[in-house]
Amino acid sequence: MPEFTVNLVLSDIEGTTTSISFVKDVLFPYAKTHTKAFLEERWPDAETQRIVQDLRKLPQYKEYFGGGDEQPAASAGNIASFVNFLIEKDLKLGPLKTLQGLVWEKGYASGNIKGQVFADVPGAFKRWHEAGISIAIYSSGSVKAQQLLFGQTEFGNLLTYISGHYDTAIGHKQEKESYVNIASDLALSSKDILFLTDVVKEAEAARDAGMQVVILNRPGNAPLTDDDKIAFTIADTFDNLKINLK
Repeated sequence: MPEFTVNLVLSDIEGTTTSISFVKDVLFPYAKTHTKAFLEERWPDAETQRIVQDLRKLPQYKEYFGGGDEQPAASAGNIASFVNFLIEKDLKLGPLKTLQGLVWEKGYASGNIKGQVFADVPGAFKRWHEAGISIAIYSSGSVKAQQLLFGQTEFGNLLTYISGHYDTAIGHKQEKESYVNIASDLALSSKDILFLTDVVKEAEAARDAGMQVVILNRPGNAPLTDDDKIAFTIADTFDNLKINLK
């Protein structure tokens, strides 16, 4: 069993704590189905209008509406249509993530969405927390979306185990500097952090920043090459890892 001695575990979500299918088959379709109604309900709100203006500033907006200088007036319908286009493209854009988080918040509050994590995650989080090892999350999804997912899972509220959340505001996940920034924000040496992910490029970036790294080989994740398996520690579940407090 691979063994690590650290102060903090930094975990990805999709493909690591949570199945890719939950994001692709539950969260994204929910956002696509409910964004128009959400915008219609909240259209006059200042927060909604800020998001709308941020969406309209994206280069994809002009592309989507024909590329001309004259763009259609903003409405709940055409903004929702544009949002669905961005979701289909699986783009990691700030205003899109912010809007999705608000739509999902209503879904969680109504009980229509329950956060999904793999069965080994709650026990591992509890075990690490009780050992004095801090846990933080780094995901391309917004901090709000992270908190909603872990706060209302099928296993209960897991936020009590999590001391920090990071999204792409700290930097993109395949860039070394993002992990340097996280370590600095946590006031920890990079070598005292274990990063858990399913994406090789993220693993490489974190390793280049000095972090210890494990790649999760969960069901539904992209297959790993023989070179990946040589370059990194691979685990099927969190239970396959022995993590000690430094």
